[in-house]
Amino acid sequence: MSFAPPVVHLFGMNLKDRTAALIEAFRQVYPNAHCELVFANPLQLLVATVLSAQCTDKRVNLVTETLFKKYRTAADFAQVGQEELEEAIRSTGFFRNKAKAIRALAAALIARHGGQVPADMAALTALPGVGRKTANVVLGNAFGLNEGVVVDTHVARLAGRLGLTKETAPEKIEAALMTLVPRDEWTNFSHWLIWHGRRRCTARNPDCAGCEVQALCPSAFKVGKSQPQKSAKGAK
Repeated sequence: MSFAPPVVHLFGMNLKDRTAALIEAFRQVYPNAHCELVFANPLQLLVATVLSAQCTDKRVNLVTETLFKKYRTAADFAQVGQEELEEAIRSTGFFRNKAKAIRALAAALIARHGGQVPADMAALTALPGVGRKTANVVLGNAFGLNEGVVVDTHVARLAGRLGLTKETAPEKIEAALMTLVPRDEWTNFSHWLIWHGRRRCTARNPDCAGCEVQALCPSAFKVGKSQPQKSAKGAK
């Protein structure tokens, strides 16, 4: 979808106004942005999010398509043998630690919450292996609750490139974004940055020339191979 952001003088805008302009631009560029992990209920999303560490959503979805047909409840995941679960999730990488984490959090769900995933940040982050990022994914996408901003590698990279924060620690990036972005857009904003990071603003070769928010980005044409090439005459 093509979209031309409003013509602005980048450095004539304060950060709050530029963030608001980015929100409106991303809303038009990615009107259907959503969590790309496939899930049918909060438990499935929680397990899929654990599996997504150091793994693509595409690979996780291939694995969970079969996994969720066999293991449907917290009890199923708590009772499955370690080696059996490892084999089922092997292709997602780090399968031993992930299997251990899934079995432990499933057991905790049974012991503390009757096998149900709680719609509460404190309760979620108290589960084994569940941090704010995972809790934000579950709360925002399975329950529709804006309790924070998901900060993955794409969000962290784009928050810096877009000049929204100079922080590098995920929790500090999240805090900065929460002060800039209206609460009812926290989940959407993370989706927009993730989609843009995958489709335009990649780590090594951002497509600045084709970027729909180029006019709002202080890093445009300054990162990776999208920098304008020097002419042969001026090159040294």
